[in-house]
Amino acid sequence: MDTIRDKVILEERHVRNVSASDFPGAYPNRDGAWDFRAFRRSLRIEIVQMGSERDPLSLEFDLVGVDAAIANAIRRVVIGELPTMAVDRVFIHGNTSLIQDEFLAHRLGLIPVKADPRLFETRGSDDETTEFNTVELKLKVKCTRNVKQSGDPKDAYIHSNVYTSDMKWNPLGGQAERLRAGDVLPVDSDILIAKLRPGQELDIVAHCFKGCGNVHAKFSPVAIASYRLLPAIRLLAPVRGDLAQRLADCFTKDPRGDVIKVARGDDGEVTATVANPRRDSGCREVHRHPELSPLVELSRIRNHFIFTVESTGALPPHELVIESLDILINKCDVFLGEIAKIAKRS
Repeated sequence: MDTIRDKVILEERHVRNVSASDFPGAYPNRDGAWDFRAFRRSLRIEIVQMGSERDPLSLEFDLVGVDAAIANAIRRVVIGELPTMAVDRVFIHGNTSLIQDEFLAHRLGLIPVKADPRLFETRGSDDETTEFNTVELKLKVKCTRNVKQSGDPKDAYIHSNVYTSDMKWNPLGGQAERLRAGDVLPVDSDILIAKLRPGQELDIVAHCFKGCGNVHAKFSPVAIASYRLLPAIRLLAPVRGDLAQRLADCFTKDPRGDVIKVARGDDGEVTATVANPRRDSGCREVHRHPELSPLVELSRIRNHFIFTVESTGALPPHELVIESLDILINKCDVFLGEIAKIAKRS
């Protein structure tokens, strides 16, 4: 019964125990009522990795002791309900490049903008542009020939490649006093916007407004917000000799640690052990081998979620998770308030 409640079993041709069964009446002679104290004891959040040299804007953490509905609610809030600043209005005063105005405006809209959305108000459709709801970025670039070129074709022109580093913040009103220049700029300075040749130029003013990903994807603060269940691998019998290496070859090879470790024991015989099941990608290659399939049980822990959040750079990933939890709590408060109103009327 515990296996049915706690694990999702991956068999050769299908997956068992997919539906949750932790509710009253699911099993005879067992009270399945939800218990707040038991939930509080089992709830756990563990930070596995916060940023890295390769990806400083990523966060990996474990969320343990909740239902898939709660995990998915957090994911959806992170993707679609956290506000950010993004280019929403583009005023093209001059564009003699080969890129049409519409495509150019679209490219600018998808550039992540580093500006703390908590410092700005949401602009309504009929509101005026003010220093409290708008960030203005200017792009004015003209390509010319380089008379001092070194012979390298890349040095033949000046400003032949237009990057996000060419976009400059133009403070509105008193923004210069309450914001620093480094607080408002594109997240990455090397995003290519357009290619120019001598005589071609861009003269653009872009207005960034506050919005959410459920309105347009450009407002989403994350590149990735996903989760997966924690893998669990159990050897049903000792695996030794040639079978040990064959078993290891069936699983993911990861530089951070292989899923199955093969080592020589005290008796001199090679033996396979489960070393790092977390690195398993969910491959069921082992079930293709009749001699190995009966020796291994592949499963997932139903209430253990491995979350991966990669920020676009507007806010650090851990702040995005905290903000999403605050939004989810507010939603619950509103829902409880509506229930209280209905109960009072009845």
